[in-house]
Amino acid sequence: MTSRVIFISAAISEALREARFDDGCPVDAAGVRLARAAAGAVPVAERLWVSPTVRCRETAGALGLESALDVAELAGLDVGHWRGATLAEVSAKEPEAVARWLADPGSAPHEGESVRAFCDRVAGWLDTASHLSGRTVAVVEPEVVRALVVRVLGAPEAAFWRVDVPPLTATEFSGRAGRWNVRAGRPLGEPA
Repeated sequence: MTSRVIFISAAISEALREARFDDGCPVDAAGVRLARAAAGAVPVAERLWVSPTVRCRETAGALGLESALDVAELAGLDVGHWRGATLAEVSAKEPEAVARWLADPGSAPHEGESVRAFCDRVAGWLDTASHLSGRTVAVVEPEVVRALVVRVLGAPEAAFWRVDVPPLTATEFSGRAGRWNVRAGRPLGEPA
């Protein structure tokens, strides 16, 4: 049985433009407009899921996926007390903590989730999805896609910071028996 999971990265928001750790900020007007324009490009799927953030839910709605179900395991990286701050603000206040966080995937100086724990969480979810036949579409935060690419390719966790995931792109994982292939970063609206 082959399983296909297409992850669509959420549309742009003010927080993303400002390199701000997610603070519940909604999709901005440009993001809504682009998502609505791409709505017809979302493949038909047996299951529609969404990361439980405002931005992902609004993106799913603009894409016409109002019936998508929240999946807690697909939530973005928990950055603890850094939530709502920009990377520049945190770097100015806690430079050693930021340096440690960026260098050590097991570190969580923000008292949230380490990159390693985050990669484990979303990879564990993908393992359960491997038992589902057909196609699943999930609208998620970009870091969810980054973590999955790292794990599926067997890259070191430090590679998490080296994977760019633009808004409103589709990354497809297809496979069976725990072996996944990746088709990365196709902008919605381009032929599959």
